Amino acid sequence: MTTTSRAPCRAWSLALLLSLLAACASDEEKINAINSVNQGFRADYEKQLAQKGTRLYQVRREDAFIAMRVALAELGMRTEQQDMSLGHLAVAAPAPLPLTDEEWRTASQLDLPLLRRLIEPHVGIVANFVQFEPQGYDVVINATVLDAAKGVEVSLTVRLRERAPPRSGWPRREYVLPSAVSIGMEKIFTTFERELQTNKQH
Repeated sequence: MTTTSRAPCRAWSLALLLSLLAACASDEEKINAINSVNQGFRADYEKQLAQKGTRLYQVRREDAFIAMRVALAELGMRTEQQDMSLGHLAVAAPAPLPLTDEEWRTASQLDLPLLRRLIEPHVGIVANFVQFEPQGYDVVINATVLDAAKGVEVSLTVRLRERAPPRSGWPRREYVLPSAVSIGMEKIFTTFERELQTNKQH
């Protein structure tokens, strides 16, 4: 058997193993485990929003709004709703966007110990085999651009939206990985600031 042909077999075997392990935990145990994950991730998410989710810029609100829309489009996000008068922009894309696959792997490896620590009290040793599942999710980002006393206040929020049932048999979590939030916020604001700078030069 060649290396190329072995790869799908390994992936299928891993999926089968995870499905069998998921069956070792009852539905109630899995629900309790995911509730624990949601509580843990929510606390971290709200902390990061408070620390990193809002920035102040000394630009016109219209310029900031357009720059954010362009920046998010550059990162692969598609516009679902926009209202410049309200300063609201909603975009979405299949996970792990706006992260690259490499950025997603970095975030998931950073947060995997936290995930397993949160669910272990509910499912025991099965926690050691649980992985994150980006498949079947949309990442939904809401940006607001509002006038402030010293300029324009730009804020971001992010949530997950289910597109397809999970393959593992586990319930869906509600919150984005903490490290993915951190990496994503920084990436979006960096792209946004670069777009603002480009506009100033024209």
